[in-house]
Amino acid sequence: MYINATGYYIPEERVDNQHFLELNGLTSEWIEQRTGIRTRSKAKPEENINTMSLEALRNALPKLPYDITEVDLIISASYSPYDTVATAAHKAQFEYQITNAKALYLSSACSSFLNALEVAEGYFAMGKASKALILAADKNSAYANETNPKDGHLWGDAAAAFFISKEKMAEGEPEIIDIYTHGLGHLPKAPEAVHLRPRDGGIQMPEGRDVFMQACTYMPKNVLYLLDKNHLSLDDLSYFIGHQANMRIMMNIAKQLSLPEDKFLHNIEELGNTGSVSSALVFAQNIERFKTGDLIAITVFGGGYSTGACLIKY
Repeated sequence: MYINATGYYIPEERVDNQHFLELNGLTSEWIEQRTGIRTRSKAKPEENINTMSLEALRNALPKLPYDITEVDLIISASYSPYDTVATAAHKAQFEYQITNAKALYLSSACSSFLNALEVAEGYFAMGKASKALILAADKNSAYANETNPKDGHLWGDAAAAFFISKEKMAEGEPEIIDIYTHGLGHLPKAPEAVHLRPRDGGIQMPEGRDVFMQACTYMPKNVLYLLDKNHLSLDDLSYFIGHQANMRIMMNIAKQLSLPEDKFLHNIEELGNTGSVSSALVFAQNIERFKTGDLIAITVFGGGYSTGACLIKY
């Protein structure tokens, strides 16, 4: 599979750490030390994952090497729905009159983007689609409780759009050479570690320590598995993009794998944990950085639990 174009949308507002001192008693220094977060992005009240997804799509469109109406699969990947019926996929189909596309919504917590990639891969393999649009977005602020000292300070909002095709559509397009995802709902604390119950407390992470340990275990494990499967090594890796949950997770993984910190791309310090879009967003933000021959790993861990990785070659 090939990435034809990417785009993203990040709300303008930034909420700094000081905002939380009176709300939940956490100091700015404590938050930054424990998470790496200094500010987080916050969408406007009238924005939601549908509007943000369309903004990301518009950002990608000028780079698309074919007409958008050729898309035959649209996937909205998110865990913070605005409308569970008319999803971002359906709104995009309506906005651009993509009449021949399948449209669906997919949620697997912070693994949603990678699961969407794998779903597209499956449709391509079955011959049921050849050009896909993946819209990853989360508006965590719609569900977050800022007074909760365990997790109220973590969340950011953003969206990304990826156009993917089965065959190469233009020179220089990066190739997704492999994808791996795995459900981990069988782990002891999986069902309660992170949850979003719209009418029962919103988004919460009561088992942050367990999430931290599992993320530090599975995110590097995913990458090593794909590298070995494709007869590659860590030395071949140009950049490492992990789910932006906590900077300490990234540093832990860097130490585990003996990888230099400059190979790790991140945005959590400015945008916070943007959820299922976070790793896709980092990739899209750094698209001009990548050059021919680069190998990029994206790896994620999400509540529920779920995990996955992919390898992208320029």
